[in-house]
Amino acid sequence: MPHRIYLTAQRLIASCVLLLPFTVVPVFADETCLSPYMAKIVGQEDYVYVWTLGVKGTGDGQDKMVTIDVNPNSSKYGTIINSFSVGGRNEAHHSGLTDDRRYLWAGGLDTNKIFIFDIHSDPSKPALYKTIDDFTAKTGGIVGPHTTYALPGRMLVTGLSNDTDHGGRTGMAEYTNDGEYITTYWMPTDENLGGAVKSGKFADGYGYDVRVLPRLNVMITSSFTGWNNYMMDLGKMMGDPEAMKRFGNTVVVWDLHTRKPKKIFDVPGAPLEIRCAWGPTHDYCFTTTALTSEIWLIYADDAGEWQVQKVADIADASKVPLPVDISISADDQQLWVNTFNDGMTRLFDISDPHNPKEIFTQKIGAQVNMVSQSWDGKRVYYTSSLLGNWDKKTGPEGEDLDYFKAYDWENGKLVHKFSIDFRALKLGHPHQMRFGANALYSARPAQPQDKLFAEH
Repeated sequence: MPHRIYLTAQRLIASCVLLLPFTVVPVFADETCLSPYMAKIVGQEDYVYVWTLGVKGTGDGQDKMVTIDVNPNSSKYGTIINSFSVGGRNEAHHSGLTDDRRYLWAGGLDTNKIFIFDIHSDPSKPALYKTIDDFTAKTGGIVGPHTTYALPGRMLVTGLSNDTDHGGRTGMAEYTNDGEYITTYWMPTDENLGGAVKSGKFADGYGYDVRVLPRLNVMITSSFTGWNNYMMDLGKMMGDPEAMKRFGNTVVVWDLHTRKPKKIFDVPGAPLEIRCAWGPTHDYCFTTTALTSEIWLIYADDAGEWQVQKVADIADASKVPLPVDISISADDQQLWVNTFNDGMTRLFDISDPHNPKEIFTQKIGAQVNMVSQSWDGKRVYYTSSLLGNWDKKTGPEGEDLDYFKAYDWENGKLVHKFSIDFRALKLGHPHQMRFGANALYSARPAQPQDKLFAEH
C-alpha cells in the first residue's frame, strides 16, 4: 500500500475509534451499499441528503442538495431542514461520500461538474466547499461523472461517455478527497484490452458503476449508455432502433491495486448498479440489467476464478419495467430491487445467491428509482427521479411522481412513516440519497484544516 494511502487509512481507523460511544463502530463497512473503507452508521441516522435535479419553471430551477431530518426523536422529523442550490441545471444524478465522511461529492451528467459539499462542519446544513468544473479536460475526455466512490484518501469517479462522439465509451478518474485530479483509467475495448481477457463477444468500453472487494484485491465495473442516449427523451430513444443498440453489455473485473482490467464478461442488457456481499467468505456481487430485467451474480468459483451467471428474472421484460437501483442487506440475505416504469419495489431472498426468490412486492409511486436502507435494515427510503428526460411528467390519479418516502420494515411489511412531495414544494426531481449522523463528527477533535476552511 502506498505510504500516503496507508497514513490516510490509519487516520480513518483512529477517527472511527473515537466514535465508539456514539453508536458508530470502526468496521470496514457502511450503510449496505457504500464503500467498505468507511465507518458505518449502525444506529439511527439523523439526516438524508437528497441530490435533486432542477426543473425549468419549477422553483428556482436549479439542482440542489436537500437535507431531510429523519430522526424520530427530533422535533423536525419528517421535514426539510435545508436546501442548497448550486446554480443552473447540471443533470444532478449520483453522489458519494469520501472515506472519512467529511465531504459529499455530487455530480452532473450534462455539465460534467462535480460539487463537493462539506457535511462535517454542520451535518444539518451542507455547504458547498468546492466545484470541479474542468472534469472533462483534466480526465482527457470523460463525460458524465456518475459514481463517486471512496477509496482510502481518494475518490474514484466513473464516467458514462466521452467528448469525442458522446457515445458510451468512457473511463474512470481518480481524485484526492479534496478534489485534486490524479489519473484516468479507460474502460477496455476490442482495440485496447489493457491486458484483460475477453471472455465473450463484447469489450464495449462502456461504464457506469464501480464497487470493490479489498480482501480479494478486486474492483468491478458495469456499463450503461452514453450522453447521446441518457440526455434523449425516453420515448424517443426507445423508438429509435439505432439508439437502442448503444447500451453496454459488459461487466469488468479489475485488479484493485493496479487498477488494471483482468477479465471482461458479457452481461447483455445494460448492467447497472453493483452491490457486493459483506460476509468475509461471501465472494460475490449482484447487478441487474435495465433492458432485460434480470438479476446477475458476479462471483468467484471454487478455483477462485471470477464468473457471471444470470440467476433470476425481475419482471416481464416485454413490459419494460426498467430495473434501476438495488440495495443489499448487511447480512447478505436480502436484495431490494426497484423497477422505474411500474413504480414497484421488490425484495428478493438471496440466502442462496445462485437462486434468488422474490418474497415481497409493493408499489411505491408512479415511478421509483433509488432505494436506501439503514444498516440494521429497519428503515427503507425511496426517491423517484431517474433522469431529467426520462422522468414521467404525469401519472395515474393518486400515484406520487416526485417524492421522498420513508418506511419502516416491520414483520415483512413496509410501514409508511412520511412522504415529502418535491413537486408540490417546487424543489425538482429527487434522486440520490446519502445518510448523515451528528455522532460521526461530534467526537472528532478539531483539525487544522477546519480553521483553514472557516477562513476560506
